[in-house]
Amino acid sequence: MMAASFRLPPLPTIGEVIKLYKLRAAKQLSQNFLLDLRLTDKIVRQAGNLKGAHVCEVGPGPGGLTRSILNAGAADLLVVEKDTRFIPGLQLLSEAAPGKLRVVHGDILTYRMDRGFPSVISKPWEEDPPNLHIIGNLPFNVSTPLIIKWLENMDSRTGPFAFGRTRLTLTFQKEVAERLTASTASRQRSRLSIMAQYLCTVHCCFTIPGRAFVPKPKPFAVVMRRPPPGFIRSALKRVSAFPWTLSGL
Repeated sequence: MMAASFRLPPLPTIGEVIKLYKLRAAKQLSQNFLLDLRLTDKIVRQAGNLKGAHVCEVGPGPGGLTRSILNAGAADLLVVEKDTRFIPGLQLLSEAAPGKLRVVHGDILTYRMDRGFPSVISKPWEEDPPNLHIIGNLPFNVSTPLIIKWLENMDSRTGPFAFGRTRLTLTFQKEVAERLTASTASRQRSRLSIMAQYLCTVHCCFTIPGRAFVPKPKPFAVVMRRPPPGFIRSALKRVSAFPWTLSGL
């Protein structure tokens, strides 16, 4: 007999959580809140079947995407949030999903994700991906350095890629997504495009209008990425052999 699907109990809306904890998007952190749970559900669907999956969510903020991940059936959701203001609301959500949601107050750029999940979920690189997903609505100011870090992790098979070809479903501001997916003939083509496409399968799924966020930013795009089974290790060193800076990517 199959177990019943998990659904969160009735909770305050994301808008009510924002009011309850007096949350405001920090401009200096490039924060934008996505309040429409239909859109967060759509983002999560791009990741595929999450029933029974292990998931790491990057920067959950007030928890809209978090709710959609839990309702999709994730068995183990680890959220990494740097901003202290969001922790009480995430802990409230954790109490509503006992045993399913772990809240880490920390910086995703330094967090050791390879220690965040059991080694038993690991899969050999040449086989199917592990039952592990990274999902997140990435702030503009952290998106490029974080992608560079993950590309380095892919190359060395460390961090989240110590478990195998971990899948990523991420939202970026549209200009970053365009650089990640730019073709050889595109004016958006950059070192970031070359590195990402050499080490990953990159696919732009859909665009989210800026009006869906509070405050309204430039449009966002959802990009799904994962390393292919046969990419050559140490490729990153060859592709990035010329000097570059994050601002130039």
